Amino acid sequence: MRAIGWLRRNPLEAAWAVFAIANLVAMAAWPSWETIPFHFLWISLTIVYGIRTWSTRTMWAVLSVVIVATGVSISADAFNGIQLWGELFEVPLMSAMFLAMVWHAQRRQAALAEVQGVAEMRASLLERQERFLHDASHELRTPVTIARGHLELLRREQPDAPELDVALDELGRMERIVERLLLLAKSEQQGFAFVEIDLDAFLSDLFIRWSEVAPRAWRLDVDLAGRLLADPEALRDALDALLENAVKYTNPGDAVELAAHADGAGGVVIEVSDSGLGIPPEVLPRIFDRWARADGARTRERGGAGLGLAIVAAVARAHGGHCSVKRLPRGTSFRLHLPVRIAPDRAPGPTPAPEGGVAGAGLEPALTEEGVALG
Repeated sequence: MRAIGWLRRNPLEAAWAVFAIANLVAMAAWPSWETIPFHFLWISLTIVYGIRTWSTRTMWAVLSVVIVATGVSISADAFNGIQLWGELFEVPLMSAMFLAMVWHAQRRQAALAEVQGVAEMRASLLERQERFLHDASHELRTPVTIARGHLELLRREQPDAPELDVALDELGRMERIVERLLLLAKSEQQGFAFVEIDLDAFLSDLFIRWSEVAPRAWRLDVDLAGRLLADPEALRDALDALLENAVKYTNPGDAVELAAHADGAGGVVIEVSDSGLGIPPEVLPRIFDRWARADGARTRERGGAGLGLAIVAAVARAHGGHCSVKRLPRGTSFRLHLPVRIAPDRAPGPTPAPEGGVAGAGLEPALTEEGVALG
């Protein structure tokens, strides 16, 4: 029963054992041609070990048996004058070549084990980090809400106290950071609720909301129409982060464009472009990392916590897509690629800018440098 179990677990080794025995028989039956089965035997041993990488003990046991069996066969033929004694040197030569292969195979196995260990450690670290973000964010919401309530009561009693306005502003920043941390944790847990949304109406609403609060040369360019399968809240948060960045790093009168078009592969690209400060090329590879900021020396007003673009990347991944950034001759273009099919239901048409915006305040479409695609 043990032999049958071993055969079932090790069919490759069993097949090689049969092949090896057949070659040993051929060496004994046709001594004048024995170098052919001899090399077949050693080459097959090398191939099998390269596939399975046996334990050191098993490897030495099998190697010893092969050395003795082939050495005895060649020695017997040399004594009988059928083979030259020089053929016997083939045995240590093939053994040395096999051991060299064993050394490389064991190094490769050790390297793979190390890589797997690092990958498991990183996965565990990421899981703990996501759990911490989720738990910490939930725990922070209550004290922040309570503090805001007390400060608002104090402001009613002392309406002329500027310190209260500063404290409330800081609490507002904390609330936004907490919400973004919760969204990041939600994206890693695939906790999104996907529904069909009217993309044109969705982007128009987003565009109107932002164009009313920031004096920029706004433009909306939606070159498709239909319904998109997405999580509307998460998608709105991601686009809010991109538009917030565009407003932060531009001045009044600078161009900000929200656009959408099909990507030619059944998906959609939503783009936020601006003609603002731009991003240094050396920052592009890490621009979507958590806590990353394009310029660590920026002022507090323009700095932020460095979570906005990380949220964009997380939302894109949760939708099965990715995000990318490109440098314009003046400014930056962020793109959200969603590999989701659009169901057209009416012909697209130009959307005029709302009151206060500038329709057609376009950006130079030529790109000076490609960015990096992440997610």
